[in-house]
Formats: sequence, structure tokens, C-alpha cells
Amino acid sequence: MLDIGETAPEFSLPDQDGQTVSLSEFRGEYVVVYFYPRADTPGCTTEACGFRDSYDEYEDHGVTVLGISDDPVEDLAPFAEEYGLPFRLLSDEDGTVSSAYDSYGEKNMFGNTFDGVFRNTYVVGPEGEIVLAYEGVSPEGHATEILDDLAGVEGGE
Repeated sequence: MLDIGETAPEFSLPDQDGQTVSLSEFRGEYVVVYFYPRADTPGCTTEACGFRDSYDEYEDHGVTVLGISDDPVEDLAPFAEEYGLPFRLLSDEDGTVSSAYDSYGEKNMFGNTFDGVFRNTYVVGPEGEIVLAYEGVSPEGHATEILDDLAGVEGGE
């Protein structure tokens, strides 16, 4: 995991519509960068819908939400559309950005070993620094947990 206070690694990735999104576009505001293993799987859907259901609150606080997986771009738009996700999903097919955020590596499932994305979340502050970090998160209630923690960070400034 990256440490709180550390500069968040810069990235530019395509979103579900093929548009390039760069972290630097959001300088001056808070950004939730959440990493999830696979679009349209039960845990990832639960997590994404949690952000969707809390999205108005994120917007009220001026916080951007970005989801990153190693899914190809063409898999992201149907996922976003099916669940009415109002935020951008980014494709990190080769895992480069996920690796820079210590959120990619060897996984084991059903006796198979493969490389994949770990379910981690970072909140990047207005100056580009990590202000909150969550490792191996539980999808249920995660979006609300971040909002609660972010209230403490924003209030402390």
C-alpha cells in the first residue's frame, strides 16, 4: 500500500467511452481512486452500486470517483450502463497503474494462479497526496465508510 502523505502516482487511462482521463485533471479537489478486480462480478457490482448510491453525496462534497480495473474498455460501458454508474470507470489492461498503486499482482482462485487487481482504495487530496488508504476492502458499505472518513479529513484542514 502507498502511505498517507505520499504523492499519488500520475496516470492517464481510457474510460468506458474511450476518453482519456488523467489524475492531474482533478488537482485542487479530492478524488477517490478505487481498484476493483472485474466488472460485473458480484463483489465489484456491490462496490460500484455503493458508490452509485452515494454519488450525490460525493458530488455535494466536490469529490470525484474513479474506478480502475484491468478490464478492456469494451467491457466497462455495458457494466456502467447496466447499473447506472454515474462515475468513470478506467481500463488498466496491463496493470501498470494498478501496480504503481500496489494494487496488482499474483492472485489465487479455485487453484489457479494469475495476475489481477486487488480491491484497494485511495483518496487523493487537492495537492495530489494520498489522504486515505484502504487495503483489501469489503465491497459492502465501502462508499459510505469513505464519506465518513473523508468528513474527518476535510474537517481537519
